[in-house]
Amino acid sequence: MSRGGSARGVRRKAAWSALLLAAAGVAGVAGMSRTAGAAGAPPPLPAEHLEVAKLPPWSPHWAYLYDDSFANETDVRLYLYDGDAHRMLGQYDAGYYPAISISPDHKTAAIATTYWSRGAHGTRTDVIEYGDNTTLSVRGELMLPPKRAQTAAVSNYGVSYSSDQRFLYVANLSPAASFSIIDVARNAIVGDIDTDGCVQVIPSGKRRVSALCENGRLLTVTHDDAGAETARSVSQPFFSADRDPIFVQSAPTPTGVVHVSFLGDVYAIDLSGAEPRFTPPWPAVTPQERGHWRPGGQQVAAYHGPTGRLYLPMHRGGEGSHKKGGTEIWVFDANTHERLARWPIDATKYGAVFAVLATQDDKPLLFAATEKSALLVIDAMSGRLEHVEARLGQTLWAMLNP
Repeated sequence: MSRGGSARGVRRKAAWSALLLAAAGVAGVAGMSRTAGAAGAPPPLPAEHLEVAKLPPWSPHWAYLYDDSFANETDVRLYLYDGDAHRMLGQYDAGYYPAISISPDHKTAAIATTYWSRGAHGTRTDVIEYGDNTTLSVRGELMLPPKRAQTAAVSNYGVSYSSDQRFLYVANLSPAASFSIIDVARNAIVGDIDTDGCVQVIPSGKRRVSALCENGRLLTVTHDDAGAETARSVSQPFFSADRDPIFVQSAPTPTGVVHVSFLGDVYAIDLSGAEPRFTPPWPAVTPQERGHWRPGGQQVAAYHGPTGRLYLPMHRGGEGSHKKGGTEIWVFDANTHERLARWPIDATKYGAVFAVLATQDDKPLLFAATEKSALLVIDAMSGRLEHVEARLGQTLWAMLNP
């Protein structure tokens, strides 16, 4: 071998030796990294489990907000809103044009509703769903005959509980008017009472139900524990549907309900006895205001029982404007009939007031829902605007606070 070839061989051996040493070093470092990584790795994360949170105890400043979902009315929503925390706590999905009643113990939402087999058409199914108000989930149901009155927010007494919570009443219209009696403990329909064209189920006492008649009268039916009718009476007309009809929506009072007429007269009905008692109507407007200022909207009156205050959304308008929302809220002492205040609403900013609801505690709030689906939270004693939800849902047409 030549001297040059010998030198090249030595250099080749040296290069291979360097490569082998480098590879061994890399392997050693990688092994050390794996060992260190295994020693310092965090423990595996625990498995996640889905659960439904429970709400805190009921608050008198909670309100259930009825969103008619006007753009998709087969999917009405019922929101639960906290007037102190100023936030929505959750919602129920409530089907098509439901009627809703909260049980006297606040634990259950009875939702009488309709579903269609093909979304907005097809086979009709009427059902009453029992919502658990601690989780806002449905815990049971009862199938109903396909004839319940689909009045939505037009009537706040499409379904109601008896005062002792033993029975539920569901208004029917097929077009024959009647109401079904449900034994809550048995979850069964135990009676079906014809009402001669009168509608709504306004409960009074443990076993009495009243219904509003188109001729200005009030029908009252008494039943026994088996759901059978034991007595009925029909009052004399207490308003004129021709001269000045009343709004179907009424506000509950400690002894009954209060209605308001299209022209602004107030009708209080005492349902605490076996027969209803009607106090003489009194005007919420002066002679100069009559026919120019009117109540209007969907939920046109709110009543605060402890103080006897009545709240009406009022607007300037003529005949046929009874669905127009209020640009002011007028406050009255329902005992003396004195107007205590006129609270202006910025209808341009928030929309006119479509619905009002007063809480029943000693520091009451007044909720006001507007045509723009804004929710105003107002101090019901001073009129101070405490909070505004700029938009909550699509069409807030009614509210509940049992």
